[in-house]
Amino acid sequence: MKLTNYGHACWHIELENAKLLIDPFISPNELAKDIDINTIECDYILITHGHEDHIADVESIAKRTGAKLISNFEIINWFAAKGIDNGHPMNIGGKWKFDFGIVTYFTAQHSSVMPDGASG
Repeated sequence: MKLTNYGHACWHIELENAKLLIDPFISPNELAKDIDINTIECDYILITHGHEDHIADVESIAKRTGAKLISNFEIINWFAAKGIDNGHPMNIGGKWKFDFGIVTYFTAQHSSVMPDGASG
């Protein structure tokens, strides 16, 4: 396993059988200015919530790589409306076994409003 932090809450996890990207906020992050998002490869993008500082680069990376998005139902639908229909919606309390392992979706005491004001 190889872990790479791209700043803020963004992590890249490279496993034997999958590459995961969590909360890609890289391009607008001044502390990550030297990271070229076009070099990041991933099979899955996991989105914890809809704040801009967790989703800023989801759309461009997902469209370029074809990565499957994993997040809650509302966030997956929000990105589907932007043309990214390769999503796996989850609900709080649910879990799913993916090729790389099990994801359990649980509540965090934090808001999740999308950049355009939509509920996330």
